[in-house]
Amino acid sequence: MTPPRWLWVPAAGAVVLVVVPLAGLLAQVPVGQLWPLLTSETSLDALLLSLRTATAATVICVLLGTPLALLLARGRWPGQAVLRALVLVPLVLPPVVGGLALLYTFGRRGLLGRYLEAAGVSISFSTTAVVLAQTFVALPFLVLSLEGAVRGLGRRHEEVAATLGAGPWRRLTRVTLPLVAPGLLSGCVLAFARALGEFGATLTFAGSAQGRTRTLPLEIYLQRETDPDAAVTLALLLVVLATVIVGTVYARTIRPERAR
Repeated sequence: MTPPRWLWVPAAGAVVLVVVPLAGLLAQVPVGQLWPLLTSETSLDALLLSLRTATAATVICVLLGTPLALLLARGRWPGQAVLRALVLVPLVLPPVVGGLALLYTFGRRGLLGRYLEAAGVSISFSTTAVVLAQTFVALPFLVLSLEGAVRGLGRRHEEVAATLGAGPWRRLTRVTLPLVAPGLLSGCVLAFARALGEFGATLTFAGSAQGRTRTLPLEIYLQRETDPDAAVTLALLLVVLATVIVGTVYARTIRPERAR
């Protein structure tokens, strides 16, 4: 079905609102200093740390978020709506508030942190804290994406597999997960992109120690005051990474629809 032509007017406004600021950022990039700024020690440390921690956070999101999304999509139990709301709260919370929540939970004097500290485990202001902060803000993206994919799938395929003698585990691994793989992939990429761009919760809970907790967004924020050219260059790098990541998953998810 062809959409009404008048939709192009507000759609063009949306494109302008997003693209023009990116063009403004691109116009400020110091082309002559681009490579030296990108390959400086602080820039490489921040980039590599961001990639490592975002990858670790995404893996945790998959391991914990996939079962949760399946239970929310297929389960029927008391308190389900409340749990769903709580899991999605980080989507609307200011990241600094999330960082405070993590600090008062896993910090040295936090709800759980005091016991971990007594056992010799210190989490706050460490690389582990960065991963936890990124997981906290990224997990809802995977849960929301995968739960929507499972709900959209319906139950017909699983019911047919059950009539053929497939048990719950076999139905999950051979029917459900393969069919919702595009949704899972989308959730993974969105979670990775959100973790890569995380700033407020990381700064509050993990601090900003070079090579240990100073991720790329934190490096951009610090360089903004002392070296604006470096800040713009690193911001451009983050924009390019986010564009490639989101563009890749979008192309993969819409390809099956076009094939139909």
